[in-house]
Amino acid sequence: MEQAIFKQKLEMRKLTNIKTVGVISDTHGYGIEKALEHFKKIKPNLIIHAGDIGNIETIKELEKIAPVIAVHGNMDKGPVRELFQPKEVIQLNNFKIGITHGYGAPLGLEERVRLKFDEKMDCIVFGHSHKPVNEIIDNTLFFNPGSATDTVFAQFNSIGILIVNDKIEGEIIKI
Repeated sequence: MEQAIFKQKLEMRKLTNIKTVGVISDTHGYGIEKALEHFKKIKPNLIIHAGDIGNIETIKELEKIAPVIAVHGNMDKGPVRELFQPKEVIQLNNFKIGITHGYGAPLGLEERVRLKFDEKMDCIVFGHSHKPVNEIIDNTLFFNPGSATDTVFAQFNSIGILIVNDKIEGEIIKI
């Protein structure tokens, strides 16, 4: 199954006709039931996991809802780190989206994730801080869905949605 996930990821670099993207991060391998319920209602065309996945089972569960593109985070080990890269760039309709997890202290995180990409992105999806971000900086949407599972550092659990039309807009959803 792991090879199927990897092959699917490679075939999805240029995507068209995508209108709704589910975004999740910092699941750490447990407690994604609420996120799954919300994604089933939303019916996204694609799901992005922005790292600290925790285990391959998390990706398998998300794939039952929609195709998944994921990156590994700083806490991911073993098969997750082997299967997923630290960053991805995808073409989503006419938009370039950079995906990475992030690292270091929360202060300055947006600038650090921006520097991971050599070219200008229309949107950068990231995680790491467990705090939601939905902000346009220098014409780039910086989008962090927060943590879907953290009960220690996050003020609340959340996922995100990217709506793709003639522009990209993000929405944070408390779960």
